[in-house]
Amino acid sequence: MEKQNIFNNIRVVLCQTSHPGNIGSTARAMKTMGLHRLYLVRPKHFPDGEAKSLAVNAADVLDSAVVTATLEEAIADCQFVIGVSGKERSLSQEVMTVREAAHKVHHIASQQQVALVFGTEMSGLTNAEADRCQVLATIPANPDYTSLNLAQAVQVMCYEIRMAITEGKLHYDEKQAELATQDELERFYQHMQEVLAEIGYINPRAPKKLFERIRRIYARAKLEKEEVNLLRGILTLSVTPKKHTKY
Repeated sequence: MEKQNIFNNIRVVLCQTSHPGNIGSTARAMKTMGLHRLYLVRPKHFPDGEAKSLAVNAADVLDSAVVTATLEEAIADCQFVIGVSGKERSLSQEVMTVREAAHKVHHIASQQQVALVFGTEMSGLTNAEADRCQVLATIPANPDYTSLNLAQAVQVMCYEIRMAITEGKLHYDEKQAELATQDELERFYQHMQEVLAEIGYINPRAPKKLFERIRRIYARAKLEKEEVNLLRGILTLSVTPKKHTKY
């Protein structure tokens, strides 16, 4: 199944969000990771100008958001529901890290609908909301301070899902730099050896041992063609008599 279709099968559900800015920030967090299906369960303020402002270029996610009266409506057609929560609970549901949950999402969303459910800013998911979820996912955090902004939590979860689906591949093809040829490297080494001898850094009668180490340093660097040219320019200037500057 195409990766984009997997993303289409994943929705983010925010329950009773108090601050419209968090809705906008959530939309932005989703879009940067390739998700676009946002469901809002009884938001206190929506639509709202602050939400649109903080969404930046993700206003389309807000425009297509689905507002429901209950969590049950938001997840009715989903086959797998994950509650994202940082609270310890005495419930019997399976608890896993968001990374583990992301791999489950990748597998299930290839064919079925998945919901990621987040609670309110102040108290997170209620026990009743957590009961509607098959598993709970948590972000491993500093045990002395686990508080995390709602949109930040959404960002972390969406990031882990994107990493699982794309296997961490970049969204662009990195340009392959042209490495220097062996001939160019040898001419660079010869040039350097001559300059180092001229400035008295190495003994021209016995340069071998020291210069072998210098060669190893540059060999590890895997010099590019442009880098060799740059270094040779520096070498050339380093032994060129300097003109007196007039003040």
